[in-house]
Amino acid sequence: MDLQQRINAFTALGQFLSQFSSEKTLKNDAIQGNDLFFERMSQQLDTAVHHNGWFTRENIQFALKSWGKALSEENIKKWLSKYPIPKKTNLKTIAIIMAGNIPLVGFHDFLSVLITGNTALVKLSSNDSQLLPLISEYLIGIEPSFKQHIKITNKKLENFDAVIATGSDNTARYFDYYFGKYPHIIRKNRNAVAVLTGKETPEQLNALANDVFRYFGLGCRNVSKVFLPEDYNFDPLFNGMFSWKHMINNNKYINNYDYNKAVYLMSNLDLLDNEFLLLKEDSGYSSPISVLFYEKYKDLSEIKQKLKSEAEHIQVIVSDSGIKEEVPFGAAQKPQLWDYADGVDTVDFLLKLP
Repeated sequence: MDLQQRINAFTALGQFLSQFSSEKTLKNDAIQGNDLFFERMSQQLDTAVHHNGWFTRENIQFALKSWGKALSEENIKKWLSKYPIPKKTNLKTIAIIMAGNIPLVGFHDFLSVLITGNTALVKLSSNDSQLLPLISEYLIGIEPSFKQHIKITNKKLENFDAVIATGSDNTARYFDYYFGKYPHIIRKNRNAVAVLTGKETPEQLNALANDVFRYFGLGCRNVSKVFLPEDYNFDPLFNGMFSWKHMINNNKYINNYDYNKAVYLMSNLDLLDNEFLLLKEDSGYSSPISVLFYEKYKDLSEIKQKLKSEAEHIQVIVSDSGIKEEVPFGAAQKPQLWDYADGVDTVDFLLKLP
């Protein structure tokens, strides 16, 4: 199986996933593999929703839409154009330990391993165990040569050459202990932040709400903290957040809101509250569900330096203030194939394995 065959298979997968990216699935009879996999995927989406209460149909559809767009032949070739992808396949077996915080959160690692001709040995999170096995079956159905390259297990990981593991700061210590002797990428907690100047438009603040609330704030690319000028007027920010007021209809989310509000009030902490989101002044980066931390600054140059010095805590910077590598409001959960988690180039890591 050469590189073009692998690209063709993932391009077909992108077209397949796009059918499930809106509230009403739109079957396209011209898409490869639909006769065998369309109905199964429709049923599997229902299973995923029931399996994990945080995986709402809306959020799963958003994830599938994002991957459907990303997996075009043009995007894949643009992504891979700077790398010397080998013609040989089955070079190494890469153990991938996936997180389960948002739907298909480990798919980029899975894609990177397979597109470079390696074998993926996947350990799924129990929270996100419903979609990738069927996606793997689809890939094998489209390109049977993938069968020897995809191994999904719930047993102890054995017989691998390198490790890509994603988890919390606590699990990262566990990963370091057990896998430190192998070539590895071990990811820890990170969060997105937003830097506001007070000059943002209503449209930008509405878009920021998407960065805050998509996936209930559980993703590493969700904005969990905002930096604000000292004289900031909070009204426009709250007005922007109001576009996600439907969050109060989700029992799991609103239970977190009620709990966090009670804990903070019992501790006599000052809060700003719009009845579904709590704003808390805090120097930390990782806010609880339903809470958005904020920190004030005197000068923009001061905050630029702070973000540079604390980069290990930050996944994405959302802003329109000229900060290096900032992304536009509303784009935090729309990474490109070449936007790597923690800034670690996964493909480069795989290609340089001894």
